Amino acid sequence: MSVVRDDARHFAKLRYRGLDRGKLTRGDPVTDLPNIDFDHLHAIDPADYANESDDGHAPRILILHGSLRSRSYSRLLAEEAGRLLEHWGAEVRHFDPTGLPLPDAAEADHPKVAELRDLATWSEGMVWSSPERHGAMSAVMKAQIDWIPLSLGGVRPTQGKTLALCQVCGGSQSFNTVNQMRILGRWMRMVTIPNQSSVPKAWDEFDDAGRMRFSPLYLRIVDVMEELMKFTYMVRGRSASLTDRYSERVESAAELSVRVNTPRL
Repeated sequence: MSVVRDDARHFAKLRYRGLDRGKLTRGDPVTDLPNIDFDHLHAIDPADYANESDDGHAPRILILHGSLRSRSYSRLLAEEAGRLLEHWGAEVRHFDPTGLPLPDAAEADHPKVAELRDLATWSEGMVWSSPERHGAMSAVMKAQIDWIPLSLGGVRPTQGKTLALCQVCGGSQSFNTVNQMRILGRWMRMVTIPNQSSVPKAWDEFDDAGRMRFSPLYLRIVDVMEELMKFTYMVRGRSASLTDRYSERVESAAELSVRVNTPRL
């Protein structure tokens, strides 16, 4: 099962308390966001961004992190991102990469692989949070991305969906990992938002309880998640039209699957 925060229902009650004809008023203070000034954290009104035919359902966001350590800073950063997204009304699911086999070391019906693919298909947007190792994303992060195919039976599980990128660094600030993941997001035909987050000296940015300390780095995470919500509302009702291509209309689903899926090497 994917990890869903136990207090999701509590957040839902708070964020929808001002709902009127599909419009949200400014959100009530949420005690699980101690670093937030709620006078300036504005609610995100779907009507300002979404397609007219949008039914206003909660944006579905999948969050991936790239480390298996018990005190994983990429996971802690991902959890901070998830709290913010939930406050703004998103339905958030975190995938736990523990037990996910290396790509091609198991079949696609492996439980962890199936869970990841189901979540990717379910989602309307994603957050990728990875540590930087040897100047690149971690193997744990790359393995998750590699298990998400470009096509599943002629359906693209990532095409036209939004993506936000975050990384944590053990030392000075670097952007190698977010830049590398941005290439992957483009390759997977995702709408990768312009803003991104890189947290240097991550070991000094989280307290003993695993919460991110207040700093300009935390403010950047707020900015990135706010932008992701807006882009998700803008894109999700239009993705089918935006990604409609003549070249794909003239080929069958089987031909599409053969073309986009690289055989095992």
